[in-house]
Amino acid sequence: MLFERLESEGLVHYSYLIGDGDEALVIDPRRDARVYVERATRAGMRIKYVLETHRNEDYVIGSLELADLTGATALHSGESDLSYGYGESIVDGETVSVGRLDLKALHTPGHTLGHMSYLLHDADGEPWVVFTGDTLFAGDVGRTDFYGEDRLEEVTGLLYDSLFEKILPLGDEVIVCPAHGAGSVCGTAISERVWTTIGLERKQNPKLQYEEKDAFVDHVGGMLEYPPYFRMMEVLNLQGPPVIGSLPAVPALAPYEFAAQSTDAQVLDTRMNTNFGAAHVPGALSIWEGSVSSFAGWFVTYNTPVFLVTETNDATQVVRYLMRMGYDNVAGFLAGGMHAWHKAGLTSESIRTITVQDLCRQLDLGEEPWILDVRSQEEVEQNEIPTAHHVHLTQLPQKMDDVLQGQRIYIFCGSGLRSMTAASLLQRAGYDDLTVVLGGLAGWSSVTCPLT
Repeated sequence: MLFERLESEGLVHYSYLIGDGDEALVIDPRRDARVYVERATRAGMRIKYVLETHRNEDYVIGSLELADLTGATALHSGESDLSYGYGESIVDGETVSVGRLDLKALHTPGHTLGHMSYLLHDADGEPWVVFTGDTLFAGDVGRTDFYGEDRLEEVTGLLYDSLFEKILPLGDEVIVCPAHGAGSVCGTAISERVWTTIGLERKQNPKLQYEEKDAFVDHVGGMLEYPPYFRMMEVLNLQGPPVIGSLPAVPALAPYEFAAQSTDAQVLDTRMNTNFGAAHVPGALSIWEGSVSSFAGWFVTYNTPVFLVTETNDATQVVRYLMRMGYDNVAGFLAGGMHAWHKAGLTSESIRTITVQDLCRQLDLGEEPWILDVRSQEEVEQNEIPTAHHVHLTQLPQKMDDVLQGQRIYIFCGSGLRSMTAASLLQRAGYDDLTVVLGGLAGWSSVTCPLT
């Protein structure tokens, strides 16, 4: 028997490989899908089915990739009004089998109207694992705002029915395998519990304590931030994305080639914040590699080529992150990095940095620095800088007018990583007196301006 969970870094996306005998299936595969074939082959199994829990909003599904590689049948929900451009439909109550294992489809609308969960029975026919997609997470439930505020109450009510009438009655001993872990934008407060069960969620999940439907709808439903790239995911995951076969090879470009080709394009610099601050290609956007999956979808567009500047002389991991989000327009990376750029005599830009302790000293000396806090509202509510101006990083492009020109701006986020992203956005918009605050809450020591 084979049972593996594979995590896609950054997106905190979980996919599952299940097999028995010489047959296997995959649930919610990622786009770089060869990993499933390799692991199934090592186990002596052939992938027979690819199952989707729903049309995903946050990453490109790998169903077509796997079908192309293996001849597997791709199955998506037949319980919605969506018209897919690939695969076949599976409906509520239908069962598929691999070896001695049976999976039963459960229509669990709420996160999306056609959402499917899958109940896995073990070799003895007993309920064993439920793959809940974005219906139920560890410590959270799926967001219900994709159909707009007008339908929020209706769709949240459907989620309640799915949870309390279909998922929870399966039994406390059944293991819950969701499509995402802590940090995903598909929930608001997903727990860091790596594995969970229906019993644990019934007891510990705050969203499941609202046992009355009206209370659940009132407290769980809400409109959340919606990254722009979600719209592209909706299109690709309905029509079917282009089959890529393997990770695209992105050319290494000498500095003058990079400079010539990246004019009027997008330059994404994935180095750490201090390196970017010291020197970067003019007009570059700073998103450190570990958060490309979290923030590229807010600021990188699909309609112009992307050129990369990386920490090492290798862009493979960044290309993988971007490809999982449908960015197939990566046109090259800077060979030799900024060292080669400077050796070629090309000009660069920089952004000042300051430690959080130095900022606190300025406040205690009676100075009045203009502080831009780009943390989320939830973070600010936990620890607020009373004198700061708050604009969440993801809202900054729409709220540039809230940031005053003509004075030095100190940008704070809690570490300096998101602050450098904000600074790069402001610099591209013409702001030239920017200082990124390095460090965070742990280093805050102002006596005259304590955190509240």
